[in-house]
Amino acid sequence: MTGIQGPDSARQERLTVLIRRYEKDILRICYLYLHELEQSKDAVQETFLKAYTHLDRLQDPSKEKSWLTKIAVNICRDHLRSPWVTHMNRYVQPEDLRIAAEQENETHTALTAAVMSLPRKYMEAIMLRYIQGCGIQETADILGITPSAVSRRCSRACARLKRELEGSDEING
Repeated sequence: MTGIQGPDSARQERLTVLIRRYEKDILRICYLYLHELEQSKDAVQETFLKAYTHLDRLQDPSKEKSWLTKIAVNICRDHLRSPWVTHMNRYVQPEDLRIAAEQENETHTALTAAVMSLPRKYMEAIMLRYIQGCGIQETADILGITPSAVSRRCSRACARLKRELEGSDEING
């Protein structure tokens, strides 16, 4: 007679390690997308749940972060497309950006607010490339675009940010 088997302990341990390593990074990504802490936490949970169910697809341990980031980005994109979200006020106050910022100062808050106000395709490229530290190829894989498109988006986003922030009294003091 065989008993009921519990969850695969190796899979569970692997997920626990992923959560410990990347939970803060994934929360930061989700917050930059969703602009709301509780929704971001839900998206993080959904990301790790989806990762657990598809853990066998992760063949290369060196790509854990980009794999989880891609899952999180897709979950956030799906959430933003939902009819419920399109009726909500998506404006975020700079003081609400604490989770996205490691250090609190006026320059960092202004920069974070400026990045969040970029069109989504630019915000995604900047967020992955410079905030999360992904390489160009990794960013391209996560976004499903070419490396040259990543470079163009980053370049255009940086030009927009420079124009916006040079005119800011907070930056020029």
